[in-house]
Amino acid sequence: MRYLVTGGAGFIGSNFVRHLLAARPDCEVINLDALTYAGHLESLMDVADDPRHRFVHGDICDTGTVRREMRGVEIVFHLAAESHVDRSIVEDAPFIRTNVMGTATLLSAALDAGVRRFVQVSTDEVYGELPWRDPAQGSHDAPRFTERTPLAPRSPYSASKAAGDHIALAYHTTHGLDVVVTRCSNNYGPYQYPEKLIPLMITRALCDEPLPVYGDGLHVRDWIHVRDHCEGLLAAAERGRAGEVYNFGGAEERTNLSVVHDILAILEKPRTLVRHVEDRPGHDRRYAIDATRARTELGWSPAVRFAEGLRDTVAWYLGNQAWCASVAPSASARSYR
Repeated sequence: MRYLVTGGAGFIGSNFVRHLLAARPDCEVINLDALTYAGHLESLMDVADDPRHRFVHGDICDTGTVRREMRGVEIVFHLAAESHVDRSIVEDAPFIRTNVMGTATLLSAALDAGVRRFVQVSTDEVYGELPWRDPAQGSHDAPRFTERTPLAPRSPYSASKAAGDHIALAYHTTHGLDVVVTRCSNNYGPYQYPEKLIPLMITRALCDEPLPVYGDGLHVRDWIHVRDHCEGLLAAAERGRAGEVYNFGGAEERTNLSVVHDILAILEKPRTLVRHVEDRPGHDRRYAIDATRARTELGWSPAVRFAEGLRDTVAWYLGNQAWCASVAPSASARSYR
């Protein structure tokens, strides 16, 4: 089977390409990536010589490239996106171009090429925010995002992703294109660009640099290991219902501050490295995912517990500091999602 993966040189994309090649030995993967600041061929070195994987350096907004590479494709996994909230606040145009116009370009080409299924990979941020709840006090009865939660994006990034979701589902309703939308909570794991919370804190702590934490640090996120997310994407492609949305979450709610403290504990660094900085505009207080539909319809459930996954992630960054220096020599000066 021939797959097209967009954004396959990024964090989730490179992990997914690797997962797809391992899980489906007879597959052919076309990896289309523009290699912007967060996409790097260094993240694909272990599959660079795999004859089943073909990398294409191209822009998803380039109609000619997209239509050429869409020929003969059976399933599209659309992971290419501008995804950093802070960057979207400073300049939103690249987010609208990639996440909206790029998605529309891909959908049009997929329809004309007779693609069997289009998986639109989105984010829980399109739902907005939930009432704050201290994860340490238990949150089993606290509200979570379901697939029926109305979309209420609160940043240019999440608004652009919501627009892409709407266009994808409209292609299903209007044109009959088989579309499945997935929305996932915060990912972590290897090959994540070091501007996001976990790799940023790891790389800064290793250098004994101050760790910038927005506001009071009590913003709550539901964390999922990228490996579990990859399992979910493949399950959605193979067992999901056309025109439906599937949420993926790790059921691992943590405050940002507690995550930072956990990283410092693993690295045996002092909490005095933490520096609370001015909060960013419109910073959502809490996200949490109800993944019941994915469990019941797809047979999917997260396997990696956060404590284990975080230790493995810290160990990966410790063992791959050359990768960090290569892909993001100045990323530690930036903040996180």
